Amino acid sequence: MTIQEFKSQAIKTLSKTSPSASLDTNVLLEHFLQKDKTWILLHNQEELAPEVFDKLLEAIASRKTGLPIAYITGHKEFYGNDFYVTPAVLIPKADTEILVEKAIDLIKDKIYVNPEKILMVCDMCTGSGCIALSVLRALLDDPDIPFTQVPHFTLCDISPEALDVARRNAKKLFSLEEEERIRFVQSDLFYQVPWDFDAILTNPPYIPAKMVDELLKDGRREPRLALDGDIGEYGQPSDTNDGLDIIRRLIPQAYERLIHNGLFLMETGEYNADQAKLLCEQTGFRQTKTLLDLEGQKRVTFAIK
Repeated sequence: MTIQEFKSQAIKTLSKTSPSASLDTNVLLEHFLQKDKTWILLHNQEELAPEVFDKLLEAIASRKTGLPIAYITGHKEFYGNDFYVTPAVLIPKADTEILVEKAIDLIKDKIYVNPEKILMVCDMCTGSGCIALSVLRALLDDPDIPFTQVPHFTLCDISPEALDVARRNAKKLFSLEEEERIRFVQSDLFYQVPWDFDAILTNPPYIPAKMVDELLKDGRREPRLALDGDIGEYGQPSDTNDGLDIIRRLIPQAYERLIHNGLFLMETGEYNADQAKLLCEQTGFRQTKTLLDLEGQKRVTFAIK
C-alpha cells in the first residue's frame, strides 16, 4: 500500500471517532516514517514497508478507541520542547504554558534582584515534569543569567511512575551538569518535602469527580490520579465535587513551605478559579491574581506570601 492510499484509508477510518482524523493520520505517518510533512507529500506514492505498515495499522486501531496521539507516539511538544509521555502522566496542554511564561518572568526578576542567592523552586504534582523542566530550560538558555545563578528545582509527585517519566525527560533535555540542578521526590503533596522554597509551581488535580467520569468515557486513558481534585486526604473520594479537595490541602502546605515574598503559581479550572483565589487569600497570601489562558478562561492563580 502506498503512503497516499494508507492516508486516505486511515482518515476515512478515524473520521468516525476523531474530530482531527487528518491531523492524527499525518502525525502518525511522520512518527513511524521518521520523516517530515514535506518528505511525505513528495513521496506519497511510495510503498510502505511491511513493518511500518503494521505499526501504523496498530496505531490507527488504538486511536480509534480514543487513545490520544501523544500516548501512541510517546511524544508531546510543550513550550518548544519535546516531552516523553505515557498514560502515567497527563498530556501537557498549551494552556499550561501561561503558567510557565509567568514563572519564568517572575523568577528572572528574583534572580536579578538578589544575584548572590541560589533560588529554590518546587514543582508540586509534576507529572511529566513539563512545567519545571520548561522553566529551567528557559533560564539555562537565557544569556543574561550565569549558570551559577540558575535556581535548583525540586520535582514532586505522589506517583512513582510519573516521576520515572519526569526523570526521563530531564535526561533528555539537560546535560549531566545541568541535571545537578534537579532533584525528584515522591510525596503526597508536601508531607515528605522538608525544604522551604522561593517559588512553588503546581498543576494539581482540580477537575470535579463527576466531570472526570465524563472525560474518561472517551477512552483518553489519562490517569484519574492526576485529574480528580475531589480525593480526600487518605485517598478516599470526597463529597465536595468542586475539584478543590486536594487544593484545600495544598494551599496551606505551600504557604508553610514558601519563604517570605515567595511566589505561588497554580493552575486551576475556569469553574473553580475564583474559589481557588479566595482560598489563597484566606490562607494569608497577598497580591492574589487570576491569569487567563489562551481562550480567555480563568486558568492560573498567582499569589505572594
